[in-house]
Amino acid sequence: MPTYAATATDQITGTALLLLILAVVTGCYLFGCWLWPFGVCPRCHGTGKRRSPFGRAFGLCRGCDGDGRRLRIGRRVINALRDLHRNGR
Repeated sequence: MPTYAATATDQITGTALLLLILAVVTGCYLFGCWLWPFGVCPRCHGTGKRRSPFGRAFGLCRGCDGDGRRLRIGRRVINALRDLHRNGR
């Protein structure tokens, strides 16, 4: 009985391999966001302070409220999905 090319393929195609790699990388990133939810604030570079334009005075950073850390984007996605699941929407 002849085998047809459309019915059975034993080799992994480039698209399937790319999707597999993308799924693994995304899973690793979300796992990292779950373990380490905070990152360094990009505005103040983790100091919590913002200097004035002339460099003499400083105030608290508005982006992180003087903490120096901000919630990572992946953790925001995890929190939003958890809230959707918890609220039943």
